[in-house]
Amino acid sequence: MNIRTITYFCEPGFPVATERLAAAGETVAALEAALTDAGDLVQTTRLAGPPFPQMLAGHPEKVVAYARALEDLCFVHGLDYATLGPARAADAPAFFHVIPDALGATQNVFAAAHLTDPGLGASLPAIRLIADVVRRCAALTPDGFGNLRFAALANVPAGVPFLPAAYHGGGAPALALGLEAAALAVRACAEAETVVEARARLVGAVEAEAARLNRIVRKALGKREVVFSGLDFSFAPYPDEARSLGAALERLTGGRVGEAGTLAAAAFLADALDRAQFKRAGFCGLFLPVLEDAVLAAGAADGALTVNDLLLYSSVCGTGLDTLPLPGDTPAEALAAILLDVAALALRLDKPLTARLMPLPDKQAGDPAQFAFEFFAPSRVLAVRGSGLGGVLAGSAALEVGPRPRRA
Repeated sequence: MNIRTITYFCEPGFPVATERLAAAGETVAALEAALTDAGDLVQTTRLAGPPFPQMLAGHPEKVVAYARALEDLCFVHGLDYATLGPARAADAPAFFHVIPDALGATQNVFAAAHLTDPGLGASLPAIRLIADVVRRCAALTPDGFGNLRFAALANVPAGVPFLPAAYHGGGAPALALGLEAAALAVRACAEAETVVEARARLVGAVEAEAARLNRIVRKALGKREVVFSGLDFSFAPYPDEARSLGAALERLTGGRVGEAGTLAAAAFLADALDRAQFKRAGFCGLFLPVLEDAVLAAGAADGALTVNDLLLYSSVCGTGLDTLPLPGDTPAEALAAILLDVAALALRLDKPLTARLMPLPDKQAGDPAQFAFEFFAPSRVLAVRGSGLGGVLAGSAALEVGPRPRRA
């Protein structure tokens, strides 16, 4: 099994407490060694702290120093990446404004921001601030790679091991695994002759792998003072067809991803994952990152997939809009409209969703989108429909959207 991440959750403090990161590094190294000995590939190790405005007690001027200190100490203690956690909708605008500065001052630090405010709905002011962050992060590098390290969150709780969504909810240190499990879906769908058989194969494979990993983790952690919060058994892909969630969808439908039937296939895979029994953490859903999946990237390149298609699939299975290559001149108002759609869908369905939008400087819709990055497949820039929010949605009040009530 490919382990996308071992993520350690703690409160690092500020100034950052060296002994806490040393404990994190030692714990993660012990687990990584145990997994490697068992034949698993651990791709990255990561540290997640609480929301950074909370950690810095209302001092946005300290964010850049905090980000640099985290990066430096993570390097010393063998942790590949760290996240600042999210700015919250109720935080001062200065905490949003400083996010691109913190990412620009580091190479291995991630951050996020909440689109929604608990109890109040989708925060229109926060959404506009986040759209501005996306625009500014796009300019951090000539290829627009900065937004790989930033995501907008809607209804996302603490404890997700995948970055940029990860953050610590407080309390004792905790640890979770984020899995790259799309290959299980590909194999189950390829080997089955009926949907019943496909479901049984997939549920069985997930449960067997989860039980095996749980044993390894429990033994490796021993009596260490860290909580094992579980497995984020998401169908995260890698950019080749054997590990492509898009390939699994196409084997179910017999057609191209994006054609009619794709939604049903996505719902089927999500349902199978829901039926599996294991200790859960994070999303435990389908990842549909355009640039990280060879088949999705190809579908976007030839026009079979649109932004709205991907948002539609998120309604039954996915985790939102991820690594979407967009035109570099997309105005902040148009980005805000996309983010509002994500937030409204998350609130109405009462599920966690994220948005990692990647405007690419000097690129237009249909232009090639290629990166010298192992985890990205070549694709093309997706078109953005609309220029921004108008009417009453152009206001500054929160958009209150509640989940649909269950009726007898």
